[in-house]
Amino acid sequence: MGCGTKEPKITQLCLAAIQRLMSHEVVSEAAAGNIINMLWQLMENGLEELKLLQTVLVLLTTNTVVHDEVLSKAIVLCFRLHFTKDNITNNTAAATVRQVVTVVFERMVAEDERFKGMAEEPPPVQGNSNRRSVSTLRPSAKDAYMLFQDLCQLVNADAPYWLVGMTEMTRTFGLELLESVLNDFPGVFLQHQEFSFLLKERVCPLVIKLFSPNIKFRQGSSGGSAASPAPVEKPYFPICMRLLRVVSVLIKHFYSLLVTECEIFLSLLVKFLDGEKPQWLRAVAVESVHRLCVQPHLLRSFCQSYDMKQHSTKVFRDIVNALGSFIQSLFIVPSAGNPASVNAVAGGSGSAAQTAVQGGQGVAGVGGGLTTQAAFEYRGTWIPLMTVSVQGSAKATYLEMLDKVEPPSIPEGYAMSVAFSALLDLVRGITSMIERELSLEEEAAAAEAATREGLEAPASEESPPEPLAHQVWEEMVNACWCGLLAALSLLLDASTDESATESILKAELTMASLCGRLSLVTPRDAFITAICKASLPPHYALTVLSSNATTLSNKINARLSELVCLPSTMDIRHFFNKTTGTLSSAAASKLSHFSGYSIQGQNVQIISPSSESHQQVVAVGQPLTVQHQGTVVLTAKNIQCMRTLLNLAHCHGAVLGTSWQLVLATLQHLVWILGLKPGVGGVLKPGRAVEGPSTVLTTAVMTDLPVISNILSRLFESSQYLDDVSLHHLINALCSLSMEAMEMAYGNNKEPSLFAVAKLLETGLVNMDRIEILWRPLTAHLLEVCQHPNARMREWGAEAVTSLIKAGLSYKHEPPLSQNQRLQLLLLNPLKELSNVLHADIRQKQLECVLQILQSQGDSLGPGWPLVLNVIGAIRNDQGESLIRTAFQCLQLVVTDFLPTMPCTCLQIVVEVAGSFGLQNQELNISLTSIGLLWNISDYFFQRGEAITDELEREEALLEKQAQEKGEPLNRPFHPAPPFDCLWLCLYAKLGELCVDPRPAVRKSAGQTLFSTIAAHGTLLQQPTWHIVVWKVLFHLLDCVRKSSTTADKEKIESGGGNILIHHSRDTAEKQWAETWVLTLAGVARIFNTRRYLLQQLGDFFKAWEVLLDHIQSAALSKNNEVSLAALKSFQEILQIVTPVKDADKSDALAAMGVPPVLVDPLGGATTAAGPGRPLLRSDSLAERLAQRYMNSAQAQLPPPPAPGEELDDSALWWSAWNTWYRTGTECTRPPPPGADKPSFIPSQPFLTALVQIFPALYQHVKGGFSMEDLRKLGVILHGAVSVPISSDASPFILPSYTEAVLTSLQEAVLTALDVLQKAICVGPETLQVMYPAIFEQLLLFVEFSCKPPQYGKLETKHVANAKYNQIQLFAPAEWVALNYVPFAERSLEVVVDLYHKTACHKAVINEKVLQNIIKTLRMPLGLKYACPAESTWKLAVSSLLKVLSIGLPVARQHASSGKFDTMWPELAGAFEDFLFTKSTPPDNLSIQEFQKNEAIDVEVVQLISTEILPFANFIPKEFVGQIMAMLNKGSIHSQSSSFTEAEIDVRMREEFSKVCFETLLQFSFSNKATTPQEGYISRMALSVLLQRAQDVLRRYVEDERLSGRCPLPSAQRMKLDCHLLRQQVTEIIFVLKAVSTLMDSLKKTQPENVDSNTWAQVIALYPTLVECITCSSSEVSSALKEALGPFKDFMQPPVSKVQNGES
Repeated sequence: MGCGTKEPKITQLCLAAIQRLMSHEVVSEAAAGNIINMLWQLMENGLEELKLLQTVLVLLTTNTVVHDEVLSKAIVLCFRLHFTKDNITNNTAAATVRQVVTVVFERMVAEDERFKGMAEEPPPVQGNSNRRSVSTLRPSAKDAYMLFQDLCQLVNADAPYWLVGMTEMTRTFGLELLESVLNDFPGVFLQHQEFSFLLKERVCPLVIKLFSPNIKFRQGSSGGSAASPAPVEKPYFPICMRLLRVVSVLIKHFYSLLVTECEIFLSLLVKFLDGEKPQWLRAVAVESVHRLCVQPHLLRSFCQSYDMKQHSTKVFRDIVNALGSFIQSLFIVPSAGNPASVNAVAGGSGSAAQTAVQGGQGVAGVGGGLTTQAAFEYRGTWIPLMTVSVQGSAKATYLEMLDKVEPPSIPEGYAMSVAFSALLDLVRGITSMIERELSLEEEAAAAEAATREGLEAPASEESPPEPLAHQVWEEMVNACWCGLLAALSLLLDASTDESATESILKAELTMASLCGRLSLVTPRDAFITAICKASLPPHYALTVLSSNATTLSNKINARLSELVCLPSTMDIRHFFNKTTGTLSSAAASKLSHFSGYSIQGQNVQIISPSSESHQQVVAVGQPLTVQHQGTVVLTAKNIQCMRTLLNLAHCHGAVLGTSWQLVLATLQHLVWILGLKPGVGGVLKPGRAVEGPSTVLTTAVMTDLPVISNILSRLFESSQYLDDVSLHHLINALCSLSMEAMEMAYGNNKEPSLFAVAKLLETGLVNMDRIEILWRPLTAHLLEVCQHPNARMREWGAEAVTSLIKAGLSYKHEPPLSQNQRLQLLLLNPLKELSNVLHADIRQKQLECVLQILQSQGDSLGPGWPLVLNVIGAIRNDQGESLIRTAFQCLQLVVTDFLPTMPCTCLQIVVEVAGSFGLQNQELNISLTSIGLLWNISDYFFQRGEAITDELEREEALLEKQAQEKGEPLNRPFHPAPPFDCLWLCLYAKLGELCVDPRPAVRKSAGQTLFSTIAAHGTLLQQPTWHIVVWKVLFHLLDCVRKSSTTADKEKIESGGGNILIHHSRDTAEKQWAETWVLTLAGVARIFNTRRYLLQQLGDFFKAWEVLLDHIQSAALSKNNEVSLAALKSFQEILQIVTPVKDADKSDALAAMGVPPVLVDPLGGATTAAGPGRPLLRSDSLAERLAQRYMNSAQAQLPPPPAPGEELDDSALWWSAWNTWYRTGTECTRPPPPGADKPSFIPSQPFLTALVQIFPALYQHVKGGFSMEDLRKLGVILHGAVSVPISSDASPFILPSYTEAVLTSLQEAVLTALDVLQKAICVGPETLQVMYPAIFEQLLLFVEFSCKPPQYGKLETKHVANAKYNQIQLFAPAEWVALNYVPFAERSLEVVVDLYHKTACHKAVINEKVLQNIIKTLRMPLGLKYACPAESTWKLAVSSLLKVLSIGLPVARQHASSGKFDTMWPELAGAFEDFLFTKSTPPDNLSIQEFQKNEAIDVEVVQLISTEILPFANFIPKEFVGQIMAMLNKGSIHSQSSSFTEAEIDVRMREEFSKVCFETLLQFSFSNKATTPQEGYISRMALSVLLQRAQDVLRRYVEDERLSGRCPLPSAQRMKLDCHLLRQQVTEIIFVLKAVSTLMDSLKKTQPENVDSNTWAQVIALYPTLVECITCSSSEVSSALKEALGPFKDFMQPPVSKVQNGES
C-alpha cells in the first residue's frame, strides 16, 4: 500500500521495511507474489529503481519462497531496469541480474544436495523442445531450466518462454550470462540430462550460428567495426570475443558431453588463427588456444577422442600445428599487395606510435646486443616479446575486454608473446602430466615387484590402465612433436633474449626427455638434433647430425605436409634445390617461416640459424674437420645451448639411447672449438690450440670454461647412475665418435680429437663397480686406438687402457678380485693385447703400467700372473733398448719380490721370460743380468722345494683328471718327469739355449750358470729326470756347441763394439766359440765326474759315457789348441772318478763312529756336493724327502752297499775310455802324408803332453786287462807324440837352450807313462813280465833319438843339432823346429839302465835278447863319439854300457849254454871297436884335461874287458876273444890321435890307454892260471901279436931314420914337411920301446915254465933291432931305448934252470 502511493519518501521507507521483513524470513509465498507485483508497478512507474533492485535481490537471496511465474517476473523486472536510460541503474541492474541468475542456480544446487540420497527420477523424454517437458524436475531445478532456456532464446533473438514481459535484450549481455552460468555451475549440466539436452540442442547451435560471420569473413581493406547488434556478415569484436569465452568454457567443462560439438569449436578456433583473419580475431583466438594449452588433461582428452579415432579430425595435432604455423606466419616478410602482417600495424591507429616506443627500429631489426628489449629476430623481421601471463596460467588481455565495442589495436609482438607462452605451457603441461603418470606407473610396478618378493607394498592412489595410457601418451607426443619442433626451432633461431632462449631450450629438452622415456626414438632424436644444431656455429658441417637425420626422415616425410598450414596444392619439396638441399632463392621468402625441416632425397635436416647479427660472439676457434676450413665463431647462444645439451645428457642420460651419438658428437666439436684438451683421468681442461690461428676466447667464456669442463666431467661421472643398457649406449656412442676421430687423424699429423677417448676413460673409471658389463667393448675399442698411426691418439688410447686396468685392479670389487679370477683375467686381458701393438710408445706405456701394477698390486695378482708375465716376456729384438730395459725392470721386480706370492705353476713362465731376456740381442748387460736372475730363480726353487712340489702336484692331479675326462694325454713339456723336476728341466733347457747364443759373453755366463746350477741343486732331481738332463740338456748342448764351433767364421773381428779392443785369442768367431766349447765340455765332464754314482744307476749310462767320450775325442781332435787341450783336461777329470768299492772294514769302522755308510766318500772322506763319487745328501735331507715322494719306501733308499770286495763293473767304461784315448792319440800324432806341401795341423806340445799325461790315470783303470797289443798301441802313440816338431815361433818358449839338458813336459810325460807301466809290471803277476822287452824296445827307440832324431813324416825340420854349439836360431827359415832330443834320449838311457838293473834275470828279458838290443842301440852314440850331437851322450852311453855289462855279462855267461846270447857277442865286439877306435876326431877346442878325462873312459872300458870278459874266456866264443885281443893289441900300439900339437904330443898319445891295453895283453899272455886250453890260447895269441907288432914298428923306424939322414934338409923345413909323420912315428916308437921294457919286466916276473919258447925267441930277436935304433936323433926315443935295452942284461946268459926251446 505504501509503495502504491508512488510517493518517493514513503516508497523508500516501505521498501526498507519490506527488506527488513524479508531478512527475518517472515514472508510467505503469497506475500512474495504480492511484493513482486508491487515492485513491478514501481518499476513501470520508474520509481526508486535502485531500491527496487535491492529489494528483489534481498527477497531472492534470503529465502526460497519465490518460484515459477513470480520468480520469472522478478527476473524480468531486473532485466527491464538494465535497459533504462540511467547508466547507474543500468549497471546496477546488470549486476543484480548476474546475481539473481547465480541465486537461481545455487538454489538448484542446494536442492540437489537435499535430495542426494533419493532415487533418481526417470530421464526426461529426449527431443521434446516444449518447455512443459520439465515436469520431472524439482521446483528450483525447473526455475533454473526455464531461465537458462530463455537466455538461449533471447541470445538467439527469439521470444522467451518463461521470462514474459521482456522488452529488450543485448546479445553481448546474454552471452556473458550464459558464460557465467556454464562456468559457475557445470555440475548442473552434467548431472541433469534436461540441462545436458539444453546444452546440445540450444547452446551449441547458437554458438555455431553466431560464429558464422567470423568464419566466412576474409580480411579486406576495411577494419570492420560495426556497432549494430544485428548480425552482419562482418566479425563483431564484442560478440566474437564473448563467443570465444563461451567456447572456452564449453570445452573446458562439457567436453565429455559435447564431443562432436567441441570438435567443431576447436576446428573453428584453429581457423581463427589463420593469417587472413583480422588481427584482433587472431589475438583473441590465440588467447583462447593458450587457455586450452594450460589444461593438459583436456588436451589428453582431445587426443583420445579425436586423434586416436579413425576417420576423425586430428584435432590435437591441428591445434599444435596451427600454433606453430601462427608463429611462423608472424615472421613472413610482407610482399607487395599483402598487408596482412604483424608488423604492418593492422589493428588500429595507436600501433605506429607503439612500435616507435617499443623498438624504435621496427622491421629493420636490432643490432646484436644493442637492445635490452626481449625480442625475436629472423631474417630482418623483429618482433618484441612481452610478458603476457604467469607461467602455467592463461591470463588473457583481449578476452577480458568486455567493455570494448571497437576492436582494440594489438601491440606489436603481443600475438607472438601469447603464442610463445601457449607453446611453452603446452609443452610443460603435457610433459609434467605424462611424467607424473609415468612415475605413478613405475611406483606401482615397483610395489608389485616388492609384493612378489613378499614385502609390504605401499598403497598407490591411482594407476592408469597400462596399455591404453601408454598409447594415449605416445599418440599425444606423436601428434604434437613435429609442430612443436618446427615452432621451437624457429623461435630458438630467432630469439635474442637469454631467458626466452632458456625457455625454448628447456621445452626442447623436456620434450626430448619425455620422448626418450616413452621410447619414441624419432621425435627424441629430432629434438636432440635441434639442440645440437643450435649449439654449433651456423652452417657447421657435422655429419652425425645430417646423417642421423636420415633415420628420422621416413617418419617425418609422412607428416611434413601437415606440419605447416600451406595450401594443399603446395608441395614443400618444390621449395628446395635438388642438389644442395637448401632453399632456392625464389622460394626463400615464401617459406622463410618454415625452419623446421628441409627435404633432400631422404635427408631431413634442420636449417642452421640464419641471422647472426643479433648474437654476441664469445669465442673463435678451429672447426674439427679433416680439411682446414678457417675459423668458426661461437655465440653466447651457442654456449647456452651447449649448457642445455650438457644438462640433457646429465639429467636424462638414461633415456638418450642411441641419441648419445648426437649429443656427444656435438659436445666433441664444441669442446674442440673451445680448445679444451684432456688431462689426467680424461678430464678436459682449457689448453692451447696446437695449430692454426689460436683459439680466441672472450673473458665471458673464459670464466665459463672451468664450469663447462666441470659439468662435462660431472656428466660422465653421472654415468654411474645409468642402467646397464643406457651405459652401453653411451659407450657405443663414444666408441663410434672415437672411430670417426681416428678416421680423421689418418694420414695427417694434425692434432686429433681426444674427446671420445678421454671420456671413455672417465666413464670407465666411474663405473668400476660394474666394469664387467662394459669392459669388453670399452677396451676393444681403446686397443684399436692404440694401433693408430697418429702418435698423440695412440698415446691417449694407451693412457686410457692402462689407467682403466690400474683402476680396475685397485678397485675394491665385491667379491674381491682374489676370489673372482674371471674378472681379474678380464681386467688384465687388454694389457696382454697391447703386446700385439707394434708401436714402441704403446709398449712403453704397457710396461710402465705393468711396473705400477707390480708395485701396487703385485701381492694380489694370483691367477693373473701368467698374463702379466707374458706381457713382460713379449719382447722382440726389433723393439728398442729402452723398452727392453723397462720390461726387464718389471722382471727383476718379479724375481726379487714376488716369486713366493705367485702360483707355482707360473714359475715355469718366469723361467721362460727370464730366458727370453737372455736371448734378446739389443742390450748385452740385460742378457747377462737375466742369466743372473735365472740363478736366483734356481736358488728359490731349491729353498722352497717342498712347498713348490706340493702345489705343483696338486695342480698336476687336477690337470690329469681333466685330461682323462677329455680322453687326451696330458700335454706338458718333459712329461712324465715329476712336475717339480720339469721346472728344473725348463730352467736347464732355457740356460742351454743361452749357452748357444751368438754373443760370447752370454754363452760364457749361461754356461757357468747352467753347470753351477746342476752342480749345486742337481741333488733334488729324481733319478729318471737325470736321464733327461743328460740326453736332452747336456748332450744336446754339446751337439749344438760342437756344430757351431766347427762352422764358426774365421774372419777377424776388429772390435767388440764401441772402443772395446778384442784380445788376439778371441778375435774371431771361431776362437770365441772355442771358449764356449771348452766351458761346455768341462761342465759336462764335471757333472759326469761328480754325479757318476747317480748317473751309473741309469739304464744307459754306458751309452752316455760313449757319447761323452765321443765329444771329448772330437774336441781333442779340434784344430783349435784351446779346445783340444780343454778336451784332454775333461778327459783327465772323468778319469779321476774312483770306482766305488765297498770296503767292509771301513764301513764297519765308520758305522761304529755313527756315520752312515751312504755318506762316505769312496776316497775315505766326506766331499762337497761337487766332489767326486757319490752325491752327498744335504743336512736338511731335502733331496731324500723329495725322492721319497716319487718312489715307494723300498726304492727310496739308495741302492744297498755291495758285498765286501764287490766292485761295480766299470771295466767296459774304462776300456771305452782307453779306445778313445788311443784313437785320439793315433789321429793327432799321425804325420802328414808325403804329398802335403804344408801340414794342415800339427798338435801343440801342451796338447800332446796332456794327452800322454792322461795315460797313467787311465792305466790305473785298465791295467787288469792291459795286453801286449795295448802296449804296442801305447808305444806307437808315445813315439808319435815325441816325434812331433814345434812351430818356430813357439820354440823359444818350449825349447831349453842347447847347453841346458832339460826335458820338455811332453818328454817327461812320456817317460812317466812308461815308468807307471814298468812299476805296474814289477808289482804285477808273472804274466805281466813278458811286457818288459817291449818297454825296453820303446825306451831304446827313444835312446836312438840322441843321435838320430825322429822324422815327422816328410816334414822338413831344422834340427837342433845342426847348430852344434850355438843356441837355436829363432828365425830359421824352416817353419818347424825339431826338439832337442838329447836330454830325453839320455834320460831314457838312464831308465833303461835302471830297468835292466832290476830285470836282467827275468826270463822274458833273457829270451828277448834285451841285452843285445841295448848294446846294439848304444853302438850308435859310442861309434859317433865326438860326432854325437851332445858330448854327454857318448859319455852316458859308455857309462851305461859298463853298468849294463856289469849286470848282464854274468847273466850271459850263466846262460852261455842256452845260446840265447850267441848273437850278442859280435855286437859287443863291434861296440867296443867302434868306441875305442872311433872314426870321429876330437874337437879342436878340446882341452888337455878333457882329453885326459876321455882317455880315462877308454881305460875304464879296457879294464872292464880285463875284469869281466877275458877272465871268463872259456864261456865266451873264441871269435869274440880273438876280436878282443886284436883290439887290445891295436890299442896298445895305435892309439895316438892325429891332431895333436907338438907341445901336447906326449899327453895326447893315449899312453895310459896303450899301457893298459898292453898290460892287459901281457896279463893274459902270462896268465899262470891257464886252467883251460882256451886260456893258454889267449895268452899265446896275445904275446905273439904283441911281439910281432914291436918288431914291425922298430924296423920301420930304423928305415925312416936312415932315409931322412941321407937327404938332409934344413931342420925347419923338415919339421914343416914331415910334422905329422914325425910326430906319429916318434910317439909310436916310444910306446913300442916302453912296451918292450914292460914285457921284459913281465917276463922276469913270470914263472919260466909259463913262457912259451917261441916267445923267448921273439923277444931275443928284438935285440938287434933295438941296437940299430941307437943312432936315432930324438932324445925322447933315446931315453926310451935305454929303458928297453937295460933288461936284456938278464938274457946275456941263459938262466940256471932248464931252458926250453921256444920254437913251436
